[in-house]
Amino acid sequence: MRDYLAEIVEKKQGLVREAKQQIPLYDIQEDISMGTFAMSRAFDDRPWTLIAECKLQSPSKGRFKHDYSVTELAMIYKSNGAGVLSVHTDPHFMGKNEDLQAVRQLVDIPLLRKDFIIDEYQIYEARKLGADAVLLITRILSPEKLKKFLFTAWELGMDALVEVHDRQDMEIALNTPARFIGINNRNLKLFETTIDNTMELLSYADKKRTIISESGIHTIQEVHRLHDAGLNGILVGEGLVMAGDVARQTREFALM
Repeated sequence: MRDYLAEIVEKKQGLVREAKQQIPLYDIQEDISMGTFAMSRAFDDRPWTLIAECKLQSPSKGRFKHDYSVTELAMIYKSNGAGVLSVHTDPHFMGKNEDLQAVRQLVDIPLLRKDFIIDEYQIYEARKLGADAVLLITRILSPEKLKKFLFTAWELGMDALVEVHDRQDMEIALNTPARFIGINNRNLKLFETTIDNTMELLSYADKKRTIISESGIHTIQEVHRLHDAGLNGILVGEGLVMAGDVARQTREFALM
């Protein structure tokens, strides 16, 4: 059975090695400014936050049938209530570093770098590109490395969304001081989705943390179900970009 996550991580290792050769870490460290924990402030300012994802394709489904560019999606999302934008920089999602830089030039709301972070180098790189937060996937990091990466992000004034998929991931995440925990509704091996995963894992979560449901959210009924369950927000990509009216779907999912 094909393991998409393992394939992505294996290729990511090579991409990170190449990046380090092109721009050494010390060069990046000399060329970054401190962040201001912008994602934390965005969530503090509202009871419900939509993280809208500028997504062009998925590893399992390929290129989505829409004509939007990353920057066009970013502007639609910002204008219709999204509190944070998620920008892919991984090629499996047709993402690249330049996309994050381009969106940063257009919007002033917080940006989450959506990638498969396996090396501390990528966190520094994210800040240089203009990201306010990074995604840390529990499944691909050791507990020690997860904590280390979390503190590295904080030292740079960045937030970190710690992603979990099952109860074991949740226990690992809760053993860190992470504020943001994202429950991934996607099976990380098969890339199938169901929001039932959020509902199941929510009972094991620390309600003092900021809990976000990720992926597989397509209808306003699902959004209300997650909101009513006590979540603080959602991260949605395909459910927005594939809507007949992206602006309207964004407003509805932002609960405007």
